[in-house]
Amino acid sequence: MKTEFRKASVADIEPIWQIILQAKEQMRLRNSRQWQNGYPNEENIIRDVEKGYGYVLCLDNCVIAYAAVIFAGEPAYENLKGEWLTNQPYVVVHRLAVADRMKQCGMATLFMQKVEELSHGNNICSFRVDTNFDNLYMQKILAKLGFTYCGEIMYQQDVRMAYEKILC
Repeated sequence: MKTEFRKASVADIEPIWQIILQAKEQMRLRNSRQWQNGYPNEENIIRDVEKGYGYVLCLDNCVIAYAAVIFAGEPAYENLKGEWLTNQPYVVVHRLAVADRMKQCGMATLFMQKVEELSHGNNICSFRVDTNFDNLYMQKILAKLGFTYCGEIMYQQDVRMAYEKILC
């Protein structure tokens, strides 16, 4: 089985959206509040792809994971209640989701590792991400990958846990 990490194309939007819907349902079944208020929606995914932020992980040419990979910063991160590890340019990942059939196979971890490789290629030495307090799955991945909890950020009225990893 061959994996490929690449920018998402317009043709990937429908399989990406199906993966997002699966992730929303999984969070709902786990009584998570994350992604239960209409976000992300299909417009978020279309915009990600149009802006070049959308990335997919494919297995044998089939999309199995998706996230927005952004090198342009995240405005909400300017108001961290806490302290970032660095003040340098960073990559941020939003909307990470893995197809149900590939959950518990290490694909989210592999996706994050591919983002690290991409960051090195772009001379970016900091990786930031945030997640909901009840997203224990993502918190476990971040701990495994060596991210450091840095504090809290706000999106409208939602508080998120913010993490950073120094890459070089």
